[in-house]
Amino acid sequence: MATKIGRRDFFNGVAIGGSGLLLQGFGTDVKALAAAPNGSSPAPNSLSPSTYYPPTLTGMRGSHKGSFEVAHALAWRGEKPARYQSLGEHYDLVVVGAGMSGLATAWYYRKKMGPDVRILLLDNHDDFGGHAKRNEFHHNGRMMLCLGGAQNLEAPNDYSKTAAQLMNDIGIDEDFIAAMDQQTPADMVLAGKFDADNGIALPGANGHVVIGGNWFAAMFGGEGYASTVRKLPIARSEQDKLIAFFGGTQDFLAGLSLSEKWRYINTVSYNQFLLEKVGLEESTLPILNAVIVHMGGVSGWHLTVAEAISNVASGINSMGWVGKTLASLGGSILDSVIQVRMFPDGNASIARLLTQKLIPDVAPTMQGPEDVAIAHFDYSELDINGRSTRMRLNSTVVGVREVEKKRVEVDYVSGGKALRVTANSCVLACYNNLIPHLCPEMPERQKEGLNYGVKTPFVYASVLLENGHAFAKLGATFFQCPYDTFQWVSCAPTMTVGGYEPPRGPDDPMVLCLMHSPMTGPKGNLTGREQLRLGRHKIYTTPFASYEAQIRSQLQALMGAQGFDHEKDILAVMVNRIPHGYAYPYLALDDPEWKKGQAPHEIGRAQFGRISIANSDSEALALMDAAFDAAWRAVEEQT
Repeated sequence: MATKIGRRDFFNGVAIGGSGLLLQGFGTDVKALAAAPNGSSPAPNSLSPSTYYPPTLTGMRGSHKGSFEVAHALAWRGEKPARYQSLGEHYDLVVVGAGMSGLATAWYYRKKMGPDVRILLLDNHDDFGGHAKRNEFHHNGRMMLCLGGAQNLEAPNDYSKTAAQLMNDIGIDEDFIAAMDQQTPADMVLAGKFDADNGIALPGANGHVVIGGNWFAAMFGGEGYASTVRKLPIARSEQDKLIAFFGGTQDFLAGLSLSEKWRYINTVSYNQFLLEKVGLEESTLPILNAVIVHMGGVSGWHLTVAEAISNVASGINSMGWVGKTLASLGGSILDSVIQVRMFPDGNASIARLLTQKLIPDVAPTMQGPEDVAIAHFDYSELDINGRSTRMRLNSTVVGVREVEKKRVEVDYVSGGKALRVTANSCVLACYNNLIPHLCPEMPERQKEGLNYGVKTPFVYASVLLENGHAFAKLGATFFQCPYDTFQWVSCAPTMTVGGYEPPRGPDDPMVLCLMHSPMTGPKGNLTGREQLRLGRHKIYTTPFASYEAQIRSQLQALMGAQGFDHEKDILAVMVNRIPHGYAYPYLALDDPEWKKGQAPHEIGRAQFGRISIANSDSEALALMDAAFDAAWRAVEEQT
């Protein structure tokens, strides 16, 4: 069941107290880590530090300190508390994970079972939304937003009936989706406006060589593509090969029969195709790979030619009949990618809308999607005793078990305390690989299915600048940077969706959005899953200081010629580290064809008594609507 990778969401400090119950069975180092602050600090001129409001915290966000240590102790060393304090709290449903699947699970369950059902959501992070992180800055009396993870609504008109109904429930109907498009500036490439100018930046003798125009169009043989390629600071011989490849004037699979061509594009990696058929040097591959890691999180070494093309890689016009067939089957690549809509803080607005629906007092004056971007959320309202729906952040679940087929016990660690609640049912809307450690009683075959996939790691950074003068001089809102740590640099979303007022001009402070994939190294001899694990390790072992240094160096090289000075122009940095990112989609180069119902994700997601599983892992698809579909299935199982 190895299938093409679907397009991802491109176009997809709180101190934890150490007091309380002694965690018998934990090593001293784990207790110390669980009690440590996460190292974040408020953004300049942000809300009062005494107010719990995670979106304004700078430093290392995403998988921040305090969010992963307890889970790692369990998964890596089998360590967890020996005793738990019962809180005497019983719920109709406990949801493990307050990301998109978890929030949708709570909504579907309450909608079906009634508004008075008791629901508790537990999440190990200091904020809700999962990968959909809201980055919020305040400076000189202005609020500026950026996304720190999951970005957009992709092809919302193609959502399943139940996912579309959820969107309607939170106010995002066809009319609002149309309004989102109208409220998105024509130059906002990050939000799918691919007709706008977008550039590429490559290292040169004095900083970066920045090439404007429409680089995306050039990659597909658009107007002026040859002259654009000639500006690249690479050997003329490599320019010649790229011009022939982009232009579609040559069939690089000539000499192969039709069946041989079809077999080739489905069994050979994209990068191998570029080397042996197009004739490019390996040093040129990053230029072709940058868009792939944007869309799928892995490089051309891990994707077949066909998979890479589905991730908007160049070459569809340069494979003769096979390329034309792919184009006819999939339609226009750029036209399909362009069917996206975005809030200024990405899909964090969707998480906020769902949270407010579940717990209205968190933002009592918010009307809906028309003002979600600017509404203030009171996190102190998330976990109020007596409320039908509660959300408990900074709470890492370490055990879930069915007791006498009558109830479920859920054990978790929060603030250095080992605690227990019970429920009629539990939905695990968390990371698949952790579930076997939470439910060791599961059948071994199901554990194997849950452990098979490896999520794709990535990093998003949001950088607050004193003003937008230097970036404006570059002449576009988006740049690919194939040879840099962060493979793309964009201005933060400038749409007015959700009531947001973006910067009014270059005199205003602005935010840059940067994305890094660690999956861009040489071929090696490892499988895609092994490479994903190495990428995750790289992200975990890279400290915030290193990311900040890389950001400063890259932006100085990019904008130094425009008068940019990173020492005075950068005011704050948020690094959103997502080691467990996109759901594993299966890779044709590594994974077999499974019969229907026998793929690891299908085996892994089986209902386990009063416990069900809802996450994008269980759908093997890293899209928000897949998370919604998984939530619906889990609720149906439990009701």
